[in-house]
Amino acid sequence: QVQLVESGGGLVQPGGSLRLSCATSGSFFSVGTVGWYRQAPGIRREFLAIINIGGRADYEDSVKGRFTISRDNAKNTVYLQMNSLKPEDTAVYYCNAAVKLNSNSAYFEYWGQGTQVTVSS
Repeated sequence: QVQLVESGGGLVQPGGSLRLSCATSGSFFSVGTVGWYRQAPGIRREFLAIINIGGRADYEDSVKGRFTISRDNAKNTVYLQMNSLKPEDTAVYYCNAAVKLNSNSAYFEYWGQGTQVTVSS
């Protein structure tokens, strides 16, 4: 069974930084494209950043220059470095991964359980 586990959330002051981690565990062949999303109360889940297996990244405009997505394929972990955090960044942050269960399978999509990020003084 494949699990995605996010970690690294917490309370941070405006202007501060956090690094989120998304670790994939269980029985699988490889992890493909991974994305980060967030959802604030009363607002639909929104896309933030995505990174493919080769390390190519793309970002939603509102976080470009502040957030950086990266991955360590040896650890099956994807990171989201968040700098210059603002109160409006407060949300539950989720990762989403396309996971290949064996060499012959298609990619299947998995979501983590989310990690809370609160930006407040």
